[in-house]
Amino acid sequence: MVFYNPHMLKKYSILFLLGIFFTSCHKDKLSNKKALKHFDKGEYELTIKELLPLAQKGFQLDQTNFLLGESFRLSNRITQSLPYYQQAQSKGYVDKMLPYYMAMAAKSIGNYELTKSYLSEFVKSKPSRLYQIKSEIELENLGQIPDLLKKQSPVTLQALTGNTAKTEFDAKKIGDELIFTSSSKPEIYKNNGLPFLGIVKAPLKNPGEIGSQSIFSSALFKENANDGTPAFTKDGSTVVFARGNTGKSKDPSPDVDLYMSKKTGNAWSEPERLSISDSIAWDGSPSFSADERTLYFSSNRRGGKGGVDLYRVPIDNSGRFGRPINLGSTINTPGDELFPYVSANGKLYFSSDGHPSIGGLDLFVASRNENEIVVEHLGVPINSIGDDFAISFSDSTQGYISSNRPGGKGDDDIYFFKSTGSEDRWWTTAPPPVIDTLNKKIVNYFVQVKVVDPSGNPIDSVKINVRKNGQTLSNEKTNKKGFIELIDLAENDELVFKCDKEDFITVRSSFSMEGKTIPESLLKKEMTDTTFQVTITMDRPEIGKEISKLYEINSIYYDLDKADIRTDAAEELDKIVQFLTDNTQMNLELGAHTDARASTGYNLKLSQRRAESAVNYIIRRGIAKDRIKPKGYGESQLINECSDGVECPEEMHQQNRRTEFKIIKISTE
Repeated sequence: MVFYNPHMLKKYSILFLLGIFFTSCHKDKLSNKKALKHFDKGEYELTIKELLPLAQKGFQLDQTNFLLGESFRLSNRITQSLPYYQQAQSKGYVDKMLPYYMAMAAKSIGNYELTKSYLSEFVKSKPSRLYQIKSEIELENLGQIPDLLKKQSPVTLQALTGNTAKTEFDAKKIGDELIFTSSSKPEIYKNNGLPFLGIVKAPLKNPGEIGSQSIFSSALFKENANDGTPAFTKDGSTVVFARGNTGKSKDPSPDVDLYMSKKTGNAWSEPERLSISDSIAWDGSPSFSADERTLYFSSNRRGGKGGVDLYRVPIDNSGRFGRPINLGSTINTPGDELFPYVSANGKLYFSSDGHPSIGGLDLFVASRNENEIVVEHLGVPINSIGDDFAISFSDSTQGYISSNRPGGKGDDDIYFFKSTGSEDRWWTTAPPPVIDTLNKKIVNYFVQVKVVDPSGNPIDSVKINVRKNGQTLSNEKTNKKGFIELIDLAENDELVFKCDKEDFITVRSSFSMEGKTIPESLLKKEMTDTTFQVTITMDRPEIGKEISKLYEINSIYYDLDKADIRTDAAEELDKIVQFLTDNTQMNLELGAHTDARASTGYNLKLSQRRAESAVNYIIRRGIAKDRIKPKGYGESQLINECSDGVECPEEMHQQNRRTEFKIIKISTE
């Protein structure tokens, strides 16, 4: 259940936790300003109520129908969007993403031929690289659907007695109760016209039937926010769950984060946001591993393989979380992977629309066979033409899934499954096979760090704090040649080096083992040592020095005529927050620049707005206001030839729409 915005400013709506969306339609041509206002706020149900009467009266059928299609798609009702998209196209509405939206809507109702037709039309339009790849994969996957439909899951499946006309999903059996997420709060979420979501409980009358719902815990109950997808430790004393924003544009939380609460006696503590949550990204659907030493979750954070990816985070003996690690391209696709669940025997279950699927999200299981990870589709009736997700086991023979398949009672419903007794079970309780390591070739990985000045000369006596996978590994000091001791590495390690020396700018540098391991087939010796070289440059602070290259900060770019902070820009601004935190004696100027389009005066004002937008972002993250100065330069400092009257591609104009950082004050105290 993942929805896309066609532009680079993209947010995801996954089941329930939605931010504010924008669309590519030419909304300025639609005269119903009230509907547009609702749409821009992400209030899709109110948009639909405004526009349906207009469509029935034949008012501006191209834009009205497209906006209706978008509102249904973005509010988790994609099956209802297709006729409106088709009407918009038939009335001449032009949008490059329209065939793609129609293809996904057609797939959601099981019309695979129409899906193929629309995707073929979309590919011919030469879309962005991401959607080109997604479409080509989807076209290839369509050919596997006949085989997927023939694959039978060795289970019986029934709708849970107790589902309502509202939304219920992600059920877990805890004791004699079923804990799940339900749209049962009193306040209405304007996105879909349903109540806000909360974590509820219900007594189990039998495995397939529940009693009346009630609030799980008042401490985890926030009336005007979406809460859900709880993950519990075995003893039931700790819960991690996802909390979304209120759907309002002024919400201080721009998206969805992970929270933790602990139980003392019969009371749950006030939830606290986990440090691993990305303040800009969507982080949700958490799940503990069987040994509770790892937390799995989904995220659309920068650096992933596609839309929403699965990540894992190690948990040390004191309960501290390490650094999130992407599960890699065998699991993650250019599409979306959600709702990880690790069974007692170590198998990873998840939902995906990037692997070959029957409908939207389908359920899969990943298991390790020797050194190879194998992903398997769970077949029918577990999967359907709808979205199927959030599997959990109550014991070795039965459990629950969630689905919005046809015939359900509400938006999303809970289903109970039970083994038919077949030996061909994807949840077999047999332990994973023991891997024979006696004859296995081994690689020892190391990293060697050297610190130099801008001329390449080594710097001695630099204090380096080394963090591995989110935890401090050691505190080192460079020798006369600028080196520290070799650091040994495992295959999935992530390192961060914080380098500090008096009269130098404190810098940070990172190193990841992702993609750097050597396949055993290429090894010639029984044991191989491999050392990676990391060179870190440090410089002395000077007034006017531009810090971007030194601190690995990329320029901040903006969309045309906008001052909003994009997701890619937020990641760079977080580096500025870190820079100012590490270098408390320095103040910075954030200089914002525009392209040459529009008037000089207008561009000057726009650039000032952009600089102030960046500064406000940083201040909200704890940096004192007097340490940052916003400065708008307009079009006075173009970095290419795209001046007034010169025709240039959009990419070159975007190069000029940037924000740069330079030192303007150095305190000697």
